[in-house]
This record gives sequence, C-alpha cells and structure tokens, in this order.
Amino acid sequence: MYLRLSRDDEDRDGLNKSESNSIGSQRELIKSFLREQPDIELYDIYVDDGFSGSNFDRPEFKRMIGDIEAGRVNCVVVKDLSRFGRDYIESGRYIQKTFPALGVRFIALTDHFDSISADTGESSIVLPVKNFINDSYCRDISTKVKSQLEVKRRNGECVSAFAVYGYKKSEEDKNRLVIDEYAAENVRRIFAWKIEGMALSAIAEKLNSLGILSPKEYKKSMGLHYQSGFSGTGSSVWGNATVKRILTNEVYLGHMVQGKTEKVNYKVKKHTAKPEEEWIKVENTHEAVISADDFAVVQRLLKTDGRKSPESGTLNPFVGILFCGDCKEQMIRRVTRYKGVSKVYYICSTKNRGEGCSRHSIEESALKEIICESIRKFANSFLKEKELFDRAVRYETNFEAVARYDKEIERLKKEQDKYYSLCSGLYEDLRAGVVTKEEFERLHSGFTQKGKELEAAMQKQEQLIKSMFKKGVLSAGRLKTFQDCVELREIDRHTLSSLIRRIYVYENKQIVIDFYFMDEFRIMEGLGRKILEDREEVKRKAGRSA
Repeated sequence: MYLRLSRDDEDRDGLNKSESNSIGSQRELIKSFLREQPDIELYDIYVDDGFSGSNFDRPEFKRMIGDIEAGRVNCVVVKDLSRFGRDYIESGRYIQKTFPALGVRFIALTDHFDSISADTGESSIVLPVKNFINDSYCRDISTKVKSQLEVKRRNGECVSAFAVYGYKKSEEDKNRLVIDEYAAENVRRIFAWKIEGMALSAIAEKLNSLGILSPKEYKKSMGLHYQSGFSGTGSSVWGNATVKRILTNEVYLGHMVQGKTEKVNYKVKKHTAKPEEEWIKVENTHEAVISADDFAVVQRLLKTDGRKSPESGTLNPFVGILFCGDCKEQMIRRVTRYKGVSKVYYICSTKNRGEGCSRHSIEESALKEIICESIRKFANSFLKEKELFDRAVRYETNFEAVARYDKEIERLKKEQDKYYSLCSGLYEDLRAGVVTKEEFERLHSGFTQKGKELEAAMQKQEQLIKSMFKKGVLSAGRLKTFQDCVELREIDRHTLSSLIRRIYVYENKQIVIDFYFMDEFRIMEGLGRKILEDREEVKRKAGRSA
C-alpha cells in the first residue's frame, strides 16, 4: 500500500490536516479492503508524509518502484488517485504504461478504479480526467499560496522558513524578525573586521579558528532542521561566500529583502534567480544590527578589495582608490631595496605593462602625508560650513525658503531657459528658411533633451537640499568620522573608504582628490553664508530705519 500526505492537503482554515486524508485514515481504509481480498498479500507499506503530489521525487515512492522493478511487488493500492500523484501526465504514464508493462495491478479505492477490471472507457477517459482534475487542484493551490506569500512579502513579513543569521523569529509573530544577540554580535564582528581591512578569506579563517559555528551549524545546534542550498553534506565551516553573503545582506540594516528567486513552476522544485529590480524590499521592518554608514563603507570596500602585502601582512590602503590622472588606470604599489633600505612608491599600471602613458611615480610616504593633510582640511572646512548651515536653517521655517538661495539650482535654471529659448528661436528660423525641416527636428530634439536633463538635475539638487533640511547634513556615524579626521595623524583604510571616492595622481606629484559629500559641501558653502548674510542685511536695514 502507498500512502501520501502533503502540506497541500489542509482544511480550508489552513490549521489542521484533513482527517479524511490523514496517513492513519488511508492505512485503515486500505487494510479493511485487503482483509476482504484473499488473493492479495500485503508486502510493505510505503509512506511519504509531507511530500507534494505535484512531482514523483519522493523517497518512499522511489523505494516502492525499486521493489516493483525487482519483482517483489505486483500490486499497488492507494486510497485515491490524488494520493498517488497530482501530475496528470506522470500519473497517467505510470498507471497506463509503466505498471502494465511490469505486470503491476493498480487499485484506487475511493475512485473505484482497478486496472484488472477497468474497461476501455475508464482507462482512456475517466482516469485521465480525474488525474487532470487532481493536477488542476495542485496548480490552483500553488497559485493561491504564491499570491498569499506575495502579499506577505509586500507587507514586510518574513515568509522564509528560517530567519537569516543574526536574527530569530519572534515568539509572538513568526513573520517578524528579532535580534539573536549571540549571532548578531558575530555579524558586527564580521563588519568590523572588514572595515579594518581584512580579506574575506581572513575573516572566514578567524571565525573558524575561534570555534564560531557557521550559520548552518548554528541553526542545527539550536534544534532547527536546517538545510542550505549553499553547502554540501557533512559539517560546514565558514567560507568566503558565507562571509560575503552576510556583508552584502541589507537585512542587517533593518530592511526585509525577499523574492530573490522563484520556482520554475509548481511541478518542479528548481528555483531561478530574479533580477534585482524585481526583488521585494520593505524598509525598517525590524531592528538593525549594522549602521547604514558601516554598511555603505563595507560595500565600497568590497568593490575595491585587494590582497594583503606578503611582506607586511596588511592590506594596501590605496587599492581601488588611487588612479593615474591621465589614463585613469589604477596605480600599482612597488617596493625597491637599496643597501638594506626599502622604498615604497606607486606607478601607473599602464606604464608598468609597457602600454604607453608615463610613470606618474610618487612615494607612499609623500602620498600619505598629502592625503592626510587634505583630509584634515576637508573635514575641518566641512564641519565649519555645517555649523553655518545648521545655524542658517534654524532661521528658516520651510524647505522652499532654503532652496531659493541655492546657486546651483539658479545656474541650472538659467541653463534650461537658454535651451528652451533656443527651441523657440528655431520656429522663427524654420519659417524664415534659415534651417531646413530636417535640421529643425534634429536641433529641436537635442535642445529639448538637454532641457529635460537639466530639469532632472534640478530635481536631484532639490531632493538633496530637502533631505539636508529635514534630516540634517550627516548621520551620527558620519559626523563622528569627520570629527575624528580633524586631528587625523595616520591614514587608514576605513578613513579613506569613508571619505574618498578616488585619488588621481598627475606628473610632478600633483594630486586631485574626489571626496564623497562634495555636493553637500557645495550646498552648505553657498546656502549657509547667503542666508546669514541676508539676515544680517535685514537687521542693518531695520537698525537704520529705527
């Protein structure tokens, strides 16, 4: 006898297994039938409890087929056709082709089907129709479940079977994540080590050396029946891929990101990856483990990750940040030794390959001194402008009052007006015969497109000002970074990645630094001073009038 029950076979309230389909009910029904069949002897009972009928990838079903092929079984009894399977094509193949070829009798009790006594109509019409109905039921259930999960995902509810490492499911609400302090502390360590400059492999080695269980082993130690598609059989340890998945997972920011994969269809277990723009992301659904600033720093570090120096065992702080000012290729680190003295310098990688450009050589010590001094000056100037901006914003009650002082928006507006004016002039030129229709269409399209680009640039500038006005210029973490840099004495990887996008080296050791937050700096530099100057002017006029 073959018995099967899956999660699909639930009552409509979704709480309890249907009694009529329970394993015990199926077993008793079939035993009662067999007691009345003197020509049938029970060989074995095959039970797949918790397996879907949409496919035949079931352990006990496979064992039964093995016994049939070995000649041990020549009759299969099930409660009904849906217990055998809900895939009408595969079910039909087994019942109408495979079993007859192997001399196997098939009996579905409540569907009143017995392959020995079934006539042509039952085998060729009734059986396929019933199998098709069972298949349709399975497809309908799959669609409903899929829709329900989609709604939960869009509501920010966790629908995965297990919480991501660092979290656990709330006892009160299984669709909500709460922090698992032990695992969360390990996540914080991983981010901190990465910021310090450790490579993924070094972080994995350190975790393993400290005896910290990998996410898979930790879940198993908590009594969870966890299986991961990323690891094989046996005990799993920390690896580069595991560390990177943690470092790039936005769930640690307090955001729920789900729907990254989807099943091929309801009959196949295989999942395919979905493009990132189709993922479902809901922000601020649970408490964050990592600050937004540290997460952003780590993402930048991952893009510019490099190898440790074999001599010092440390990561080159300038890797992925230092570039040739002319060919824009990365600069590479070189070490020369003369009479026991080592000298470290950087040269253009294009020149090093013999493909043109020039050396752009600069000593590491000189570079560090220049960069360190530049960061101190930038941080000091930024904080001064921030203080002025904060004072100025306190005098204004709305964003519009602040935005009207912005010189960049004023410049973009003038530029846009110029292009729209050129568009208007084109109509006159067309009527006067100065330009042909083809020239008119080409120029008009170009001027209009430029106007749209300037409009988008103005909206971006306005959004940035609005954000600075409402939320402040810097978060607490970024503010501390700037404050620490005012007294900076030594360059480190964290500081460089936090403040500098790129460094360009030109000949004669000329340096150009592309800082992050330059847009905010320019806005503060223009707005803060202008607002305060206008306020002082109003005071002076009021004083003269008095």
